[in-house]
Amino acid sequence: MLRLQNVCGPRCTSGGSLGPGLAAPLEGFFPQQCGGCPRGAGWPEPLGRGAPLLPGSRRAFSNEVRPVGSKAVLVTGCDSGFGFSLAKHLHSKGFLVFAGCLMKDQGGDGVKELDGLKSDRLRTIQLNVCKGEEVERVVEVVRSSLEDPEKGMWGLVNNAGISTFGEVEFTSMETYKEVAEVNLWGTVQMTKAFLPLIRRARGRIVNISSMLGRMANPARSPYCITKFGVEAFSDCLRYEMYPLGVKVSVVEPGNFIAATSLYNPERIQAIADKMWDELPEVVRKDYGRKYFDEKIARMQAYCNSGSTDISPVVSAVTHALTSRSPYTRYHPMDYYWWLRMQIMTHLPGALSDRIYIH
Repeated sequence: MLRLQNVCGPRCTSGGSLGPGLAAPLEGFFPQQCGGCPRGAGWPEPLGRGAPLLPGSRRAFSNEVRPVGSKAVLVTGCDSGFGFSLAKHLHSKGFLVFAGCLMKDQGGDGVKELDGLKSDRLRTIQLNVCKGEEVERVVEVVRSSLEDPEKGMWGLVNNAGISTFGEVEFTSMETYKEVAEVNLWGTVQMTKAFLPLIRRARGRIVNISSMLGRMANPARSPYCITKFGVEAFSDCLRYEMYPLGVKVSVVEPGNFIAATSLYNPERIQAIADKMWDELPEVVRKDYGRKYFDEKIARMQAYCNSGSTDISPVVSAVTHALTSRSPYTRYHPMDYYWWLRMQIMTHLPGALSDRIYIH
């Protein structure tokens, strides 16, 4: 028998039983210190309405790997958004940070600000994760910058990504391929290129996925496909790297689109106008401009919503890089999206569709 209140494991004294058949394989797996309540050692606490649910928040980085200062980390997509903030934060923690920037050669604003720190522990590097020659060059730059290349590099944060919107019939194959090239194949290419260095350090790989890598959403299929792929790739990699001492984590941010500068009203409208102009005549005729404009208006509203504070994402990545026991998945998101993700991934599809889609 399974009594759900006994979440701390078969030795928990707070009541409940898994039964001998199920309990035996789980002996020693769950935390042994529970204090008689469902949230014992190692369980995340609720942080209040609207606060992000960050697994591991109770640990508060008390079990960091030391010393941080001797460890090198490469973060992709540092021109803006998560990557930009991560580069600055990890630098402040004492890491040697290589910040991969798409606009390094063009002198982007994010690059200028990072370079403006004038630190020998923060180096911006031109990096397009889709270009094999640039990736190979960055590997050599990083290797030559390490104190002892044979000891490897501690961490890789695959953060570079792009997004788009549009229903399946509104989205071109070129768009599907472009988003996948960056979000999925860029992650795979970077990981394969840096694994030899990461393996030598028995280090960390942190892949930035999304809540849309766990649950799909209308008008987001190009993005969802790639993030579902990142989830699967990360799981396979984690299984393979476990015996080699490399830890792989996935961070699944909720709705932070308002904080990442991916979209503004003008950009959304420009994308929409181009999309409409390129639609096959039969699609424009069958759906009509009114339906199309209603979908664009919904996207405008979505892009103006969400959290503008990305510190939960930064904290999740930092924990994954520094904790002796990092989580396999982090969910920095507010309660609405966390609950929606649980419902859409655990309840029968017919029921979750009725709640959220229909």
